[in-house]
Amino acid sequence: MKSTPLLSLISLLLLSGCSQNIHQKADVEPSVESFYDYQLLSPSSDVIALTSLPDEIRNADVVLIGEWHTHAGVHRFQTDLFKQLVQENPNLALSMEQFTRDKQDILTQYLSGEIGEQTLMKEANAWPNYESDYRPLVELAKFYQRDVIASNAPKPIVKCIGQQGIGYLDKLNDTERTWLAANIDTADSAYKTKFFNSMHHGDESQTKKQYAAQITWDATMAESIVNYIDQHPNSQVVHIAGKFHIENGLGTAAQILKLNPNLNVVVVTPTETISPESKDYQLKVLTPPKRFVKKENMMNAYKDLKNRNKDLVCK
Repeated sequence: MKSTPLLSLISLLLLSGCSQNIHQKADVEPSVESFYDYQLLSPSSDVIALTSLPDEIRNADVVLIGEWHTHAGVHRFQTDLFKQLVQENPNLALSMEQFTRDKQDILTQYLSGEIGEQTLMKEANAWPNYESDYRPLVELAKFYQRDVIASNAPKPIVKCIGQQGIGYLDKLNDTERTWLAANIDTADSAYKTKFFNSMHHGDESQTKKQYAAQITWDATMAESIVNYIDQHPNSQVVHIAGKFHIENGLGTAAQILKLNPNLNVVVVTPTETISPESKDYQLKVLTPPKRFVKKENMMNAYKDLKNRNKDLVCK
């Protein structure tokens, strides 16, 4: 058949499209218009399709996904990424900040079908947004019969550390101590500096105690992940946690490498402002609305938070 100019043009366009690298640096930032939208980008701001993930993510030992809690777009991405990886990797496991070590047996019972969701939510102290934000991930892991790691430290113990400092560890019994990382280091670090800079109440003594609580979370989640990989060689773990815990390779990410420097750890951090020189993979989403505009409203909220903890009984 004789070639026409139109057919030649179409062929040229198709060939040029096929020859392009699927990870391209965006001349215009990807459109993210609602809180359901997201776009994954590389540390150098190349656009990435989940159906064509880079080897750095596909072959990572640990993929840490930071989140703004209750952000619909971030939670959608977490589920979509896990769904993509679980179909490629028979050794993929899920690790969650939202469940604590002392509730691992309950979580495992749910995954094996021994108990129902309401029992799981009640007995494992599921977060209030479990049904809307974390159910899709857990159900996906359950469908594919993948392990879910209850990686975090129990909140009441961590709150008591926040009130009394790291010395509270000495008051725990042997069982309670196993629910936290064996080594919790409160020494100076870039992460500690970042944490102190984020606090605005001006009470340095209290901030030190609060940092002890924060690093307890990070060290415990990291140890849970590393222990799982030690017990399940060749496994890959996707871990979800608040973005402060993992961004820029600090917090939980640094604690993982402290325990095992040989692990390949990839960090995905949600952000609205894309940087061509990021340390992390970047998840472009809309930034959540400002929680407070007026300082007095913020201070009242802090007072309410303190009042909610007044019934906490520490040893």
